[in-house]
Amino acid sequence: MQKVKLKVFLVFILYSFIASAQTDSYSVGGYAKYLFSSVKYPQLNNRYYDHLLHARLNTKWFASSNLTGTLELRFRTLAGGSVTNYPNYSEAIKTYQPLMDLDVFLWNNKSSIAYLEADRLYLDYYAGDLQTTLGRQRIAWGTSWVWNPLDIFNPRSVLDFDHEELPGVDALRLQYYTGSVSKVELALAPARDKKNSSYAFLLSQNAFDYVFNIMAGFKRERWIMGTAWSGDILDAGFRGEITYSQNPDRITTYDPIYSTLNEDAISANENNVLSFVLSGDYTFPNSFYIHTEILFNSNGKSKNIGLFNDEAYNLGLLSASKWSLYQEFSYDISPLMRGTLFAIINPIDKSFVFVPSVSYSVITNLDLYLIALFFNGDHLTEYGDFGHYFYARFKWSF
Repeated sequence: MQKVKLKVFLVFILYSFIASAQTDSYSVGGYAKYLFSSVKYPQLNNRYYDHLLHARLNTKWFASSNLTGTLELRFRTLAGGSVTNYPNYSEAIKTYQPLMDLDVFLWNNKSSIAYLEADRLYLDYYAGDLQTTLGRQRIAWGTSWVWNPLDIFNPRSVLDFDHEELPGVDALRLQYYTGSVSKVELALAPARDKKNSSYAFLLSQNAFDYVFNIMAGFKRERWIMGTAWSGDILDAGFRGEITYSQNPDRITTYDPIYSTLNEDAISANENNVLSFVLSGDYTFPNSFYIHTEILFNSNGKSKNIGLFNDEAYNLGLLSASKWSLYQEFSYDISPLMRGTLFAIINPIDKSFVFVPSVSYSVITNLDLYLIALFFNGDHLTEYGDFGHYFYARFKWSF
């Protein structure tokens, strides 16, 4: 099986080189990045220094005025203390897809890992007002910028800063445009295990200078419905999302650490789940920017929240906590440099992650990015057991 996967990717790479030679029918772009990190895990005594080479190749094939094919490859090779000392580190970087495996570990040993994946592979066809997209794609139905309860197909994490393209999903997506800013959508995302399939309907409409989305469907055999909006009040952005969904199936044997927590598990709550996000942002004339979001999850936990982070992730919830708060400030220090500070705070257990960053354009197409993640809190709080991370990244785009 591993040899079959490798052959498939060699075909993909050959396709990409052919694309670069036929610019009338193809487009090619991408970037290469080097990321240095200094990591202190609470579970381990030492600080580890790691190196990541990350390359991306984005190709498009313009078969006709109505048909476009897209292939985007993501290659990462990692080496350093985390790879050597952290158990099963390769599991942390692997992308799990419920339908198709389009990835391969080119090597995976004690000192380094090389991982290649196709995170976009789809055909896009237009027939009048109907757009049909088939394959691995991103389906983004949410309107908020940090948490998106409406994004049931490929949820994201704001802390995954190095995955700029965001996750995708294997799906069939039909979009029928009823107007210049309104449409009806149907998305079907099957899975090898039927229980992990998702499918939903979305109506998007513009009214009163706002965009409104209404969604209904099924995710992992649970019904879900919701709405979202995006607009502004007095030149300040105002967005929100609300979902109401069937309570998740109860987990009886999740992990040995949860064997005594089944009665307290998120999935033990038999109530349906209400989630909402409120988001606002404003940019001042001097470029100073402020952004606030708040997340509520009716079935979230109020104590020992850190014990349920993995369960919440596997249930498709955005947080194990009942409440979460996001606050961001950013400012253009110079025309070539921008500084940003944001924090995600759990107001219940007082744990938080604080994230300062600076981006700098060194020369055309070459950028420097410095970022740190400081997790803080008591043991078993939502953010108390993750440690501190420092990163420096160079990115060259082509």
